[in-house]
Amino acid sequence: MMKSPAHREKKVLPSTPTPSVADLFEKIKKFPSDGPKAKGITRKLMECIAMDDQPFSVVQDVGFRRLIEHIEPRYSLPSRQHLADVCLPELYNVVANHIHELLATDITAISFTTDIWSSDVSITSMLSLTAQWIDKDFKLQKILLHSQEFRGSHTAQSISLTFANMFDTWHIDRPKVHAIVSDNARNMTKAIEECNLSGIRCMAHTLQLAVNEGVLAQRSVKDLLAISRKIVGHFKHSQLAYSRIEPIQDELGVTTKRFQQDVSTRWNSTYYMLESLFAQKRTLATYSADHDLPASFTPNQWILMENILSILAPFEQLTREISSSDASVADVIPLNAALKRLLRKEVETDRGVKTMKSTLLESVNTRFADIYSDPLYCIATVLDPRYKDNYFDAGKKQSARDMIQAVLDKENPREEAAAHSTGDVTQTTEKRARLSTAEEERGQPPSLSDMFNEIMEENTTPNRLVTSSTAQQLDDYLSEVPIPRSENPLGYWRNKQDRFPDLAKVARKYLSAPCTSTDSERLFSAASHVLDEKRNRLMADKAEKLLFIKKNLPRFLNKYTRLAYHRLIIGFHL
Repeated sequence: MMKSPAHREKKVLPSTPTPSVADLFEKIKKFPSDGPKAKGITRKLMECIAMDDQPFSVVQDVGFRRLIEHIEPRYSLPSRQHLADVCLPELYNVVANHIHELLATDITAISFTTDIWSSDVSITSMLSLTAQWIDKDFKLQKILLHSQEFRGSHTAQSISLTFANMFDTWHIDRPKVHAIVSDNARNMTKAIEECNLSGIRCMAHTLQLAVNEGVLAQRSVKDLLAISRKIVGHFKHSQLAYSRIEPIQDELGVTTKRFQQDVSTRWNSTYYMLESLFAQKRTLATYSADHDLPASFTPNQWILMENILSILAPFEQLTREISSSDASVADVIPLNAALKRLLRKEVETDRGVKTMKSTLLESVNTRFADIYSDPLYCIATVLDPRYKDNYFDAGKKQSARDMIQAVLDKENPREEAAAHSTGDVTQTTEKRARLSTAEEERGQPPSLSDMFNEIMEENTTPNRLVTSSTAQQLDDYLSEVPIPRSENPLGYWRNKQDRFPDLAKVARKYLSAPCTSTDSERLFSAASHVLDEKRNRLMADKAEKLLFIKKNLPRFLNKYTRLAYHRLIIGFHL
């Protein structure tokens, strides 16, 4: 007989224990400030402030305090003073200890970049020192060592003393310092000389000087730039003007784009300004028919603008290449050779700009005259498997080879007495460089990439008599076909270091140097966010620590697992 629903057994649900008064009190009780939970949140808050350019006063903002209260009501926000005076130094020390450990590893040579920066919102000046090297696995490593306040006169003696203190702080032996890349300022180059260190002049700064001398200093170009800045300034400072030109851009089917303002210290910003104006040629003509402009271009000036853009396009491409994070000093000679060859070529688009091209070529020749005799450039170029000795003429090939052999002999003294390779170094070259058939058919001017291809096609490998193992390595290496320019030279040496062990050691040293001081310049772009209007009273030592953490902390947060990071961070709690 079935039971009626009333007689069915009711399912008994497990009872939830009633929380005790002590449990309820624990849930609303504030974390002790020295407890692990509070310290963990405070640490993350300090990381956030350093990495995201937040002011210490963020802990006083009403919205931020309400957010933290909602997320974790048991956490008490520390004061801005506690963050600045206690948490910042603690986190800095953790990151600095990690950097010390890195510098204590197997490093054969370290290269540096340096620059001086002055804040626009305070009286602070900073001297930077960034370091990079190639580790034993042929991976490029980069760190920021200093963005140190630099008081007083910026003399060469003061700079050299600061360098010495920086190296001592990080226990960097002078023999490990391969080269320092800086701008062309006389005080900086003299300071490097007084330290008895090898200096490399920033290629980007040298290009800036060459372009200024070859193009931008000409009277007709100066007049053109003056008009360009007036027009750009008109739209930059008037939202009404932009609101009037945007419908015209839509009507003409022109991409809606704001005009670029140039910066006097960056020639490529001038290029971008002219490029933005030339792209809006029809738009400006239509706009000026109904609205006033502070100035206007003549037909000849429009032609001049087009010619300037045509001439400077390869320089712009070159600047982008050397400003990349993996560009090295090995790129200087090949890029210089390709650029000069391009400037020497005569093409149909040269009408009216032949004098400008010749002046620019002369300036490039003058500014880069010493690179073919400097071992820092020559050895790095030959040991870059993308280039080797293909960008040297016959005499300079032998000279570059001798430079490498001298370094190999110094590293391997037992072989120094042995005779080295001899033979005919005359290269068979195709004297007449010409455009490819495809280029001629399209009627397009040659590009910087075309020049690289021409140079590579003109070179052949000579036969040599080799009588030492290091010379044999060098010959075998040079006899191989260069790898494509798009490939990573460090990957090549990672795979070939067993076959060419002596060459790999030299490559690890000479390929460590960058060709620009871009790393220091990028650092100062970050510094302008640290020392901004909200933090214009920030002390210089705190600004340096914030920059140091911002640049270096992500490096090992990405590299190590969370467990490894917490092991490193233990010192933060002590």
